[in-house]
Amino acid sequence: MVAVSLKKPYMTMTAAVMRDFGVEAELDTANWRTFAVRAGQHYTGRAYHIEPDASNASYFFAAAAATGGRVRVDGLGASSTQGDLEFVRVLEAMGARVTLGDDFTEVTGPPDGALRGVDLDLNAISDTAQTLAAIAPFASGPTTIRGIHHARLKETDRVAAVATELRKLGQEVVEREDGLTITPRPVVPARIDTYDDHRMAMSFAIAGLRAPGVTILDPSCVAKTFPHYFDELELLRRT
Repeated sequence: MVAVSLKKPYMTMTAAVMRDFGVEAELDTANWRTFAVRAGQHYTGRAYHIEPDASNASYFFAAAAATGGRVRVDGLGASSTQGDLEFVRVLEAMGARVTLGDDFTEVTGPPDGALRGVDLDLNAISDTAQTLAAIAPFASGPTTIRGIHHARLKETDRVAAVATELRKLGQEVVEREDGLTITPRPVVPARIDTYDDHRMAMSFAIAGLRAPGVTILDPSCVAKTFPHYFDELELLRRT
């Protein structure tokens, strides 16, 4: 099993941003239960680079992996503290080539999108679990996603929702409390419910790049985080 090598990435990211503005936070990295800030510190204004969103970038990286294409995102590189950038290592384990530069990340999919199945604990980057699940049908073997029990408490029960929609696509899915195992089967056309969850819509749209007949219902739910997502995906598809 491949393990994602992160612990509480949002705590680490928050502390890094605070530090950039002049305030030191002390993290208890032994058990990740405390976040302490010494009194008397003050924030200082400065020019600050806002990185691209690694969670939303995951869909485009997955598109490259699943179609044998190439996607480069500038401004998001090796110095990033965003945990979801670790998703590119998931794609690397599936057979994609990843280049992580100082200020960019590039993913190139294997020829014809010939991915490998993986066994992963995505506890630290659970917002990318749906992205992985959506491309798992195109892998050569089963994919197991573990450690995402808390994803059942998000916009929807994401574990159950993903299992339901993958079965509509003809996939064999075993659902567990903390995740699921997806055994690839030929993808059949289906109308995908989104459960008013932006990540359901964005992730399953990637499956539609490989398989005809995948229809995303209520696509406007992506407005929560990425209103022009489908416009950008269409631009990518045409290039």
